[in-house]
Amino acid sequence: MRNIVKGREPRSLTEHRTKANADYDNYNHKDDLRQSLVQEQKGLCCYCMSRIKPDRKHMKIEHWQCQDNYPQRQLDYNNLLGACLGGQGQPQRDQHCDTRKGNSDLSFNPADPSCNVEQMFKFLGNGKIEAVDPAIDREINEILNLNWYRLAENRKAVLDSFKQRLGIGGFNPERELSRWDGSQTDKLPEYSQVIVYWLKKKLKRVSR
Repeated sequence: MRNIVKGREPRSLTEHRTKANADYDNYNHKDDLRQSLVQEQKGLCCYCMSRIKPDRKHMKIEHWQCQDNYPQRQLDYNNLLGACLGGQGQPQRDQHCDTRKGNSDLSFNPADPSCNVEQMFKFLGNGKIEAVDPAIDREINEILNLNWYRLAENRKAVLDSFKQRLGIGGFNPERELSRWDGSQTDKLPEYSQVIVYWLKKKLKRVSR
């Protein structure tokens, strides 16, 4: 999981909120919203960091605080995130991210600057993600199912491929970090934070 910096909301959403009886269901410009969310998240799901694209077939619009329990936030752009389909239509054990989350609450929000989710999680060599806080660790496993075996396999494959590539040529950690952390690109590789975490650990060891 990586920190998300919220940008300016779509004008169509701003204008829609001014209408009488405006709600999320009668907002007819959700493609504008999808485009904005995908752009500010650099093409990655807000939770698992798999690829999302700005259309209904490749993403969901996630209400961090769900519409059923927090109707006052259904049109609040700061409450909206872009998520992958998360195994929609599959058995619950194979669901993850927003699809698995449903109406459950999370104690952390990747788009909340006060959370700094990049400091909350560790990425292990076997592809699993682990939270420092036991309560948050329970949430990523029971609510988001981020250690579902296919997600773990994907993260491990990205890290293994990266390490293999390093053995072919020269290795500049700072240059590699700028490629994977989003500071110099509008679109990140899938599961990029796995590499960012590994590189930062590497740089910390070198600086000692």
